[in-house]
Amino acid sequence: MLWLRILLLACVFAALTACAVNPVTGKKELQFISEAQEIKLGEQYYAPTRQVEGGTFELLPELTQYVNEVGQKLAAVSHRPLPYEFVVLNNSVPNAWALPGGKIAINRGLLTELKNEAELAAVLGHEIVHAAARHGARAQERATLLQAGLVIAQIGAAVGDVDPNMAGLVLQGASVGAQLIQTRYSREQELEADHYGMRYMKAAGYDPAGAVTLQETFVRIAAENNRKQSWLEGLFATHPPSTERVAQNKKLLAELGAGGELGEERYAAMVAPLLKMKPAYDRHDQAVLAAQKDDLGTARRLAREAVEALPQEGRFHQLLGDIELAAKDADAALPHYQKAIELNPGYFGSYLGAGIAKYRTGDKSTAEQWLKRSFELLPTAPAAYYLGALAKERGDSRLALEYYKVAAGSNSQYGRLAYTELIKLDLPQNPGNYVATAGQVDRFGRLILIVENRSPVPLTRIRVTPVLVDGAGRIVREGTTIVIREVLNPDQRIASDAGVGALPPAQLAHIRFRVDGAQVAQ
Repeated sequence: MLWLRILLLACVFAALTACAVNPVTGKKELQFISEAQEIKLGEQYYAPTRQVEGGTFELLPELTQYVNEVGQKLAAVSHRPLPYEFVVLNNSVPNAWALPGGKIAINRGLLTELKNEAELAAVLGHEIVHAAARHGARAQERATLLQAGLVIAQIGAAVGDVDPNMAGLVLQGASVGAQLIQTRYSREQELEADHYGMRYMKAAGYDPAGAVTLQETFVRIAAENNRKQSWLEGLFATHPPSTERVAQNKKLLAELGAGGELGEERYAAMVAPLLKMKPAYDRHDQAVLAAQKDDLGTARRLAREAVEALPQEGRFHQLLGDIELAAKDADAALPHYQKAIELNPGYFGSYLGAGIAKYRTGDKSTAEQWLKRSFELLPTAPAAYYLGALAKERGDSRLALEYYKVAAGSNSQYGRLAYTELIKLDLPQNPGNYVATAGQVDRFGRLILIVENRSPVPLTRIRVTPVLVDGAGRIVREGTTIVIREVLNPDQRIASDAGVGALPPAQLAHIRFRVDGAQVAQ
């Protein structure tokens, strides 16, 4: 049926492709994500991605107002009237990013490195171009085309009566948002963002020389990467600087002409309170590094110094709670988490830690309330795991399974714990999903049962019953149930007498093995 295969492929490509003009560059390109879909994409992932990246910087709301004011001036002269938003995030890593549809963020860690408002405009203009020129949307389109390739392969396989046995991949919203902002742009896209961003600067009244000094600074910092490691994990990971970008910016500056607002005094006044706070955030970041190395004493001391310097920052109190929780002292952790929630009620991390601490102290009702709030702000494996545990403890196996399935999708300690609990709940109903069986005839003509543990956890007391089926697959007779009492580790096999003796070849072809049960080995 070659004609059917060709027709199906043509339909897939026709549905996926459309030729359009890029609104910034004027070039024709393949597009199959509409502007409405772009905007929806950004709106859907903006909130969870902000949570992943540290949450909104609440202590200086006037800083976000200022960044938004600068950003909107640039957006007003851009090629696309998208619903642009600008926010400052509570993150020390120097970084800025844009989601499709004009959702843009800049970390406080980058603001402390800039010298004037023109350099801020250069950063924001660059990100506006990424959104306006559909760079993020094109990354999504490339990913979708790859998926479409898989769809096409599956169609071809189905036409050829072949089972490809391909498993799907399910992504949580936060993960998709994180992937979008971690996409490394191409050399061409970075040059485009610089080029049109400088034009936006000039049109908005800023001195485009700020884009040159900014890139010169970035190139110098990149050469000093041992002393500026944070840049490598931030802006440089997705926006790599280069002497080529500096040269191109200088060339365009000569065309546009220097002159316009630098905004040195205004910028200095706006970031002065942030710079005053910076030593406290440095202490916090040092405490996090010490905690990651299990040096909880040093981490505790540094976190307390951060709190003393800036007691109104909720993240510092949360860190003290995290340290006490890591020290297995949930009672000591709770006051820190409660203070963090009071100071910063819109961030998931404090609710997560507080919920775990409440669970460990036995206050299951409050634990569930706080874990649910954390999960609403940002779905995480730890929150899903503990919510699953709470549902299981009150006998709601269905809800527990749902939460465990979400958590099990994470490649983490909690993901593995959730998978074990998921198996414990599902194993009694579907043991055949985790145990594989086969028959093999030995040299004496006896049927040998082969049992394999296909689950990721050790299993024991595996019950298997040999059955005789007719030509339609219906069971006509059952044999004696065999119990495998040994512990089978993941992927381990064991052989056992099937208990049916020697059978004629005609009957052997109709023997099947039904898995009736199994237990997770303790």
